[in-house]
Amino acid sequence: MTDSPNRPMIAGICAGVLLLAAAGTMATRSPAVAPAPKVAPGPIVRVPAPAVDPADRAATATAIFAGGCFWGVQGVFQYVEGVQSAVSGYSGGSAQTANYEAVGSGSTGHAEAVRVTYDPSKVSYGTLLRIFFALVADPTTLNRQGPDRGSQYRTAIFPTTPAQRTTAEAYIAQLSAARLWKAPIVTKVERYRGFYPAERYHQDFLLRKPDYPYIVYNDLPKVEALRVAFPERFRKQPVMVYPKG
Repeated sequence: MTDSPNRPMIAGICAGVLLLAAAGTMATRSPAVAPAPKVAPGPIVRVPAPAVDPADRAATATAIFAGGCFWGVQGVFQYVEGVQSAVSGYSGGSAQTANYEAVGSGSTGHAEAVRVTYDPSKVSYGTLLRIFFALVADPTTLNRQGPDRGSQYRTAIFPTTPAQRTTAEAYIAQLSAARLWKAPIVTKVERYRGFYPAERYHQDFLLRKPDYPYIVYNDLPKVEALRVAFPERFRKQPVMVYPKG
């Protein structure tokens, strides 16, 4: 499996192949950006808007989210209006261990994360948080998302400013009080220790390989959920780290 060694994929592959066969969309490798197979939207939690979401007057801002495998997290945010870039990478550990093989051991302190650069005049940090909790990741599963297991797949928020920390902590408290999930929220607001971009073959993975079984089964439903739940935030042309051509 050259695209992503050591990725636990048995469940995703089996279900993905069934879904592709049923849809009649089994495709070959996608050399650039290919049309995504038709999928139903994934789970959507109708979370409220953050009660605390201060205005940011900066021209651009940066947010770091960890929500399991970074392919899907990146893929969703690439479709959010106001996002200027979304880069897959690692956060929570040191520069020396910021590589896929080391992070895959689960012992580096890193989480697979995505750095989202955005225009605060078009989308607020609170709105990005709302999208994250509504459909990107299940905040109640500890060190686990979908078929992936290990601390590198934990849900976490790494604020890059004091205002972001205040907003994130207040929003988690707001959601916890609302009891929207059957289990408690375990997503942590962690100290930002830096962000390290992942290897090139991980970037734009959902956009380059929408027919990949793991993507079809686990991640395309999240993109469709974004379109359904936040139509005013959905952009038809996603941003890319490495644009076609």
